[in-house]
Amino acid sequence: MKYLELEGSDRSPLPGFRALGPVHPALRLEVTLVLKPENDKLDSFFESTEGKSLLPQTHLTEEEFTTNMGVSVEDVRKIRQIATRFGLRVIPDPLVRKTGSNALALRTVELRGTARAFSRAFKVRLRRYKNGRATYVGFTGRISIPDSIAAITHNVFGLDTRDQAAPCVRVLQRLGGFHPAFSNTFYTPDEVSKLYNFPGATGKGECIAIIELGGGFRRRDLERYFRGLGIAMPVISTVALGKRNHPTGNPNSADAEVMLDIEVAGAISPRAKIVVYFARNRGRGFFRALNAAVHDQKNRPSVISISWGAPEEAWTARDMQSFTTAFKAAAALGITVCCASGDSGSSYGVPGRMARVGFPASSPFTTSCGGTHLESQGAAISKETVWNDGPEGGASGGGISAFFPVPHYQAAAGLPKSANRGAGAGRGVPDVAANSDPATGYKVRVDGVDVVVGGTSAAAPLWSALAARMNEELGHRVGFLNPSLYKMAHSGGGAFHDVTTGNNDNTGQIGGYSARKGWDACTGLGTPHGKAIMTGLQAKT
Repeated sequence: MKYLELEGSDRSPLPGFRALGPVHPALRLEVTLVLKPENDKLDSFFESTEGKSLLPQTHLTEEEFTTNMGVSVEDVRKIRQIATRFGLRVIPDPLVRKTGSNALALRTVELRGTARAFSRAFKVRLRRYKNGRATYVGFTGRISIPDSIAAITHNVFGLDTRDQAAPCVRVLQRLGGFHPAFSNTFYTPDEVSKLYNFPGATGKGECIAIIELGGGFRRRDLERYFRGLGIAMPVISTVALGKRNHPTGNPNSADAEVMLDIEVAGAISPRAKIVVYFARNRGRGFFRALNAAVHDQKNRPSVISISWGAPEEAWTARDMQSFTTAFKAAAALGITVCCASGDSGSSYGVPGRMARVGFPASSPFTTSCGGTHLESQGAAISKETVWNDGPEGGASGGGISAFFPVPHYQAAAGLPKSANRGAGAGRGVPDVAANSDPATGYKVRVDGVDVVVGGTSAAAPLWSALAARMNEELGHRVGFLNPSLYKMAHSGGGAFHDVTTGNNDNTGQIGGYSARKGWDACTGLGTPHGKAIMTGLQAKT
């Protein structure tokens, strides 16, 4: 049998991990094949509009997407035939049962089998890697694909089980109780929405999907939190995808991420339904959670909030392309996707002098959300600067992508050169921003403790809740926001609070990105003037 190497699937061991040796050949694995039709109409859908702002009437229904962009039964038959040849089994996708989605719209096939069978099928040597108590299964080099399915196989998830992402949250607290001395000031989420002049809707009729790769929530904490705000608790449900809602009891854990996301989105859009998709913190789990939210026909999210990420270099090129195709699908369906840009400044927390941006925030089909330090006087903003707490704290993630080219909507944004010498032009991160500094953070409740929390993890659900409010007010989905947001910024009209003070080099070693008038690689276009943005969207339609 002939094989073709899958370009962009290259893997190297995680730094600090050593190979222990081959995995047991009988080890059972589940793997997701991401398919791409040979004549992919999803790509041509965006090429026909040059990727520009999609009007509500151009958004596809799930049925239209399945018919025109889904894979074919014949594609699945080809995969099944090859799988059988290697002793692998095509299994029903649980996403179909849990979300009511159409298997062909997911554009994936699920395989189950032994490590020996997968090694033979994709020409990889699966090994176990270890660093201290942490272990994972993985391989080095590239995946190879049997030539009979190479044209329709875009990616393979599940042959590597390393942790893929980290939450973009910063907790400012003392264990055992809320301690105001840890913060100069703090806000409830609805207070921040008022400072940003959000429209008066409540998100009624909308659904906000939240992706979580760890931690969990306690319903009694949420009940107490919303009761304390005097806001009706939103309807909150979960979708378990290999991992369930599992609070650790430690407010410094991923529980803080989960609670921050729910409490910010729920306090600002309390009548929106909130669905939390829990998945394992692996490339496969992350991708499947995203795919589930995009094609969920039971809950039908109109907005997706993602507060997890990793430096671009931590992903394979194929993985980033697969996620971006899923974000394209979301855009075609009229779903807004907001991603946290990261909490470690222009380095994204990687030691050294290189500037980096995080993914999925750097995908051109997401609205990337950076962070600010927000001060107010009465009901008005008195001061807003780039969030940067220095080496011991955090800072707004942002910079120039080393992977994605400049998208059309940023062509006139005046993007700076990358801070890395000799680097070319690339997609600028973030697109927008919101209050994220823990020193001016959000009062939330986590594991029975009232704490002050910050991070760009707060900015993503805040912008998601704004999108839900605008959907309700406008009577239709606003969908992929970026082209419209950049057009508003270029034409004036006061859609943004322009942040012009500060920088996001919290290491003192990189430099290069400072706030300025207009777009910058710290806070993007700025923070929202919600009603003005909605007015701009009304004019578009």
